[in-house]
Formats: sequence, C-alpha cells, structure tokens
Amino acid sequence: MEEERKNTSADLSRGEAGRSGDAKGGAGQSEDVQSEAGQSEASQAAADVEAVMKKYDRESNQRVWTGVPGKAVRCIIVAFSIWCIYVTLFATFLEEIRLTSFLAFVIVMGFLIFPARKNDLRPNYMPWYDVVMMIAGAGAFLYFTFSANQIIQQGTKFQTYQIVIGAIGILALMEITRRCVGLPILIVALFFIVYALGFGLTNPSFAGRVRYFVRNIFYTKEGIFSTPVNVCSKYIVVFIIFGAFLERTGISAFFIDLANGIAGKYAGGPAKVSVISSALCGMVSGSSVGNTVTTGSVTIPMMKKTGYRPEFAGAVEAASSTGGQIMPPIMGAAAFLMADFLGVPYSDIIGRAVLPAILYFAGIFISVHLEAKKNHIAGIPQDRIPKFRSLVRDLYLLIPLVMLVVWVSGNYMTMQRAASFAIVLAIIVSLFKRENRITPTKFFDALEAGGRGTITVAAACGVAGVISGSITMTGLANEMINAIVSVSGQHLIIALVLTMLCSIVLGMGVPTTATYCIMAATCAPILIRMGVPAIAAHFFVFYFGIVSDITPPVALAAYAGAAIAKANPMKTAFIASKLAIAAFIVPYVICYNPALILVDAGAGEIAQAAVTAFVGIFAVAAALEGYLRGRMNPAVRIIFAAGGLLLVVPGLVTDLGGFALIIGGYLIQRILRRTHRCENVEK
Repeated sequence: MEEERKNTSADLSRGEAGRSGDAKGGAGQSEDVQSEAGQSEASQAAADVEAVMKKYDRESNQRVWTGVPGKAVRCIIVAFSIWCIYVTLFATFLEEIRLTSFLAFVIVMGFLIFPARKNDLRPNYMPWYDVVMMIAGAGAFLYFTFSANQIIQQGTKFQTYQIVIGAIGILALMEITRRCVGLPILIVALFFIVYALGFGLTNPSFAGRVRYFVRNIFYTKEGIFSTPVNVCSKYIVVFIIFGAFLERTGISAFFIDLANGIAGKYAGGPAKVSVISSALCGMVSGSSVGNTVTTGSVTIPMMKKTGYRPEFAGAVEAASSTGGQIMPPIMGAAAFLMADFLGVPYSDIIGRAVLPAILYFAGIFISVHLEAKKNHIAGIPQDRIPKFRSLVRDLYLLIPLVMLVVWVSGNYMTMQRAASFAIVLAIIVSLFKRENRITPTKFFDALEAGGRGTITVAAACGVAGVISGSITMTGLANEMINAIVSVSGQHLIIALVLTMLCSIVLGMGVPTTATYCIMAATCAPILIRMGVPAIAAHFFVFYFGIVSDITPPVALAAYAGAAIAKANPMKTAFIASKLAIAAFIVPYVICYNPALILVDAGAGEIAQAAVTAFVGIFAVAAALEGYLRGRMNPAVRIIFAAGGLLLVVPGLVTDLGGFALIIGGYLIQRILRRTHRCENVEK
C-alpha cells in the first residue's frame, strides 16, 4: 500500500506538472527544463507522501525487502490475493477452512511485512523471534484448517494442547494488530479480555475460564471467525484489490482533473477541487490518512498558493478525505459489515447513504466558498484548467465503477463476483491509453498492493471479533445497554450523546472497521431499544467512528494534512472538525428523522428532510465562518446557528422557527451592512 501511494502521488504530481507545462508552452530546451522540474516535483511529492505516511499511518511502516527475498515476499502476497479471489468465486469447502486459511495467510504476511518496532527498517532483516512467532501463529490457524471436520464434530470437549494452540493463534493475531494497527484497539481488546477472565465468566477455576474463553474465541464463530472476518475474507478483500487495480488506470489524476474542470475557476477554486477530488478518490482508497496525503500532496500546495491559510488548507483536505468513507458506491470496508449486520443487500446501504453524503460534502463546500469570499481568494487561472474535451475523452475510466454500481444495485450478481468482473473491466479500460496501461508488472503490483492493504483490515476485524466475543460471552452488552438506558432516563438525546462520545473515543487511532464492529455490538442495540430504527442506529455509530479521524486530540487525518501543509496540527484538527460540522449534525437528524436515509417516508417527506437539512447546514456553516455577503455580527452568527440547528431537527414547528430565525438574521445582516457602508461614505 505504501508503494501504491507513492506511485499515485508521483502520477498526480506528474499530471499537475504536465498541465502546467502545456499551459506555458515553449519548445526545445524549455520543454526539457520543464520536464526535469516536473520529475523533481514528482520525486519530492513522493518523498513527502512517504514521510507523512510513515509518521501518521502505522501500516506504512513496513520492512524493506530487496533482491531474491523481496521477490519471495512479493510472490506470497500475490498468491494470497489470487487465493482470495479464487475462494470467494469458486470455493465450496467449509467456511471454517476458508476463514482459518485466510487468517493463516494474514499472519504470515503480517510478520513478513511489519517489524516489531516502528523504525526497525534494516533491508532483508527479520529477527529469529519473528520467524518463530510467524510459524507458530500461522501454524495455529492451519491446524484448525486441516482439522476443521474433527474440531466441528468434537463439540465442547477440547484437549489441553488444542487450548494452547488456540491461545497461540489469538496472541499472534493480537501481535500483528499491534504492529500494523497500533495500541489503541489492543488496549480495548485487553480490557474486555481481562474483564472476561477476571469477572465476567462464572467458572470458579481460572484455568476453566481460560479454556472456555479460548474455545469460544478461537474455535467457534462467536469470536475471531465471526461476522467481521467473514465479511472481510468474502467481500472486503476483493474490493480492496479492485481499488488497487482502479488506481493504476490513472483514475485519481482524472478525478483531480475533473474537479478542476468543474470548480477550479470559481472563487477559492483549489479548495473546491480538493473537496470534489477527495470525495471521488476516497471512494476508491477507503483510508482517511492515505487519501489525505495522496490527493493532498497536489491540492494542499495549490490551496496555499491561492491564499488559503496552511491550517485551513490541511483541514479542507483532511475533512474531505475522511468523508470519502461515507461516499457511495464503495464507502470503505465498514459499509460491507453494516450490510451483513443488518441482513440487507449492500445496494440498500449505498442508496440510503447518498443524501447524508451529499449533505456532508455540501457543508464543507459551503464553508470553503465562504472562506474564499471572506478573504478574496480567486480561482485557478483559466489556462491551468483542463479542457472539457480531454475530460470527456477520459470518461471511459469510470466504466468499471459505473458497472460495479449497476451490477450491485441491480442484484445481477453477488458483490464479490461484481468486484471481480470490475477488476477485469479496469484492466480493459487501462489499455486505451499507453501511460495508464496495466502491464504484467502493474498487474502484479496491483495484486501485491491489494494483499498488503488487506492485512490491516483483516487483523482489525479479527481483534474486533475477540472484543465482540468477549462482550457476548460475559453478557456485558446487556449490562451496558441497561445502564445507558437507565442513565438516559428514556431521553433519546442523552443516549445519542453518550453513544457519540463512545464512538469518537474508541475510534481515535483505531480503523473505522474495528470501531464500527465494537459499536455495532455495544451501542447500536441501545439506540434500537430506545426506538431508533436499526439502520439509523448503525449509520449513527458508523459516522462517528469515521469522524474520529479529524476530531481532536487524536486526529490522524488532520495531522497528516497539517504535515503536508506545514501547519499547526491541533489548529488544523479543530478547523477540520468545524468544516465537517455536517458529520456531527446529520447522524442526529437520521435518528430523529430517518426520512433522510429513506426509511418509512414518501417522496415528499424525503424532499422536505433533505431541503431543510441542507438549509440548516448552510446556516450553521455560515455562522461558523462568520461570513455571508459580508462579515457577520456576533449576534447574527448566534441567530443563524440557532436557526440552522432548528432546521435540522425534524418537525413543522422547528422548521418554521428555523426559517424565521434565518430570514430574520439575514435581514439584520443586510441592515448592518448598509449602515456600515453609509458610515464609511460619511467618513
């Protein structure tokens, strides 16, 4: 994945340098100088991306393998990707065999790729204890693979050696998770494990509690091999591989060109380009930090050049890139889990996510526009905006995405088969342009990138299974539900606020997938018991698990954006949270008025919910920016914020009150502006 991001960054930088060179013209020596400058910029951009990724994205700290060892590791990862595609499409053997062999591969790749310490990057070096742990950990899962029938038939009677093997498998998985994901999720897992072994299980013997715990977590579908790993091995891995192939068609550069063509020439053009391109690229990458540094290496310098503050530029990119995970049709890995948890088709999740995603990016877009107007920031010069003809010529790059949506939404085939066919389409469309052609080398690069990208998600899903299994076997989930329902006193708003805080705290430094799994098992049932529709409750925890990437104090995407912008990280994080204000409002709207996600509502109700929510978010964004056709008086800002919040709360009375406040605030703003102009004239 690290190599993939470097390649993408270099492609984007070359595209930007090339467009600049085309605009300036020139021939002979001038073109050579421009070419050298473009290569230099591309190299620098790639170096910046690598440095930022290593600092803020743990999965980018990987071992360095070269020569024959490098080829061997590459072959293992490519074989894993091919195995995953084959298994999801054709395999008919037991599910236990599929899941255990999948995680055995993950354990092997995890130890081969991720060192025990972050900065231990000696070429072709792997300490003996890593080799031992790799063999022991993979061996534990492979034991289950080759003994699956026997283990299923033996019921609850397990020998001591089987418990030891299970414990080794659990520890190996947790160690891989520590290396590629980080400590936060491990701390959460250890808390629930200690609770289960120390207080939650009723067996009076500690050894008995350990046996019961290991058996349930390792040898049943209530622990490691529960829904998260099952969905990851069946759907997510194929979509990750598809994303790797799609990126190699040059679609990221096309998305930036397309965003330039749509919004580049208008006020604050570079920031608007960042919002649009990050939303589009985020669909493919599924990583907040990865998307921030990949597109940000191009868009953040553009924003700074046109007059945006460094903190604001980094925040725009971070907020937009984080939102890529809620942007249909791919929406990151957690959306696949949501479909499985709720027992609905993935196409159903996509359709319901459209309006909230539009509102999220509309809020950022409005803030960017108002900031540009407030500070008189112009757009991109016309000669640097891609020609409409070239954009139309490259529209064929969208064919794999479009067909994927058609196949999935129309239920023509399974999700994994649709993703596999989309991979074939990506290879075909790449043949239309020489520089984007997926050659045999790029083909294996994409398989390798997809395999590497799967390790972190799979490890996080496995540990999420350990957490949810610990909660389920101890009955802690019911106790938590009863406690929060009791504390909230049947007031939904209290339960929503507590759930929001849990989601954000658990999501700090933890992948969205794992956060969602934990919250779906613990907090979503609380909201459901209080009358919130199940899909609305799951959307609520899903959204707040995502925005933790830009919420202080641990805002990894915002810190990555700040590193590229050379800005203050904490200021960038606060601005990013302000820009993404819709993400903090829309989930509440969804719970109070599920019409926004097309639940129990006709066309009229849906239209009303969408319009009032949009106007409300516009008003809140204007209040936070302090600008609307001129700088706002503090009192007017308060009026706008109150009116906006009333509008996003469903109900005729709140809608009328919200519109009244916004109209009144706007009239006061006009009167104050006119008075101010008259005073200036008199002076």
